[in-house]
Amino acid sequence: MRAHDISKPEIILGLHDEIRRTEEARYDHRLHALLLIAQGERCSEVARIFGDSVRVVQYWVQRFQKDGFAGLYDAEKNGRSGRLGEEQLKEIKTVLYEPPEKSGLSGQIWDGKTLSAYIKKRYGINLGVRQCQRTFNQLGFRLRKPRPVIAHADPALQAEYKKTSRDIEAG
Repeated sequence: MRAHDISKPEIILGLHDEIRRTEEARYDHRLHALLLIAQGERCSEVARIFGDSVRVVQYWVQRFQKDGFAGLYDAEKNGRSGRLGEEQLKEIKTVLYEPPEKSGLSGQIWDGKTLSAYIKKRYGINLGVRQCQRTFNQLGFRLRKPRPVIAHADPALQAEYKKTSRDIEAG
């Protein structure tokens, strides 16, 4: 496989998602970053290579200096655990690749309201629209709004109505 075959943005995002998927992968990611720093690379260069912020890499160095290897593990998370389990989130991620109609819902695209209705229907769990929007982000999706019909209009007709095109013709 050639290098440029795997350098597409969607593949890079997928690789980052896989690194963030498990605690072990995140730990290994941090170990590799610190190894480069120990070999003389600057935090900014390591951050660029690994796709992390400089501040995060500096934080890993500080945690390693303070706590050794134990400092590279994820800290205990505070707060209430999520209402959806890991298996439910995996299933939702799969469902989001299909249009809502395939799940018996109305609409052409997934949004917070539609996802909330799906979760209520499928699992009997009430999640607010805003929490569903965060779930999109958590699962690696971006919310996109449909483009208006005018975006698909004939470019020649659009140019005809543009102010600059009329000025050029008059001149």
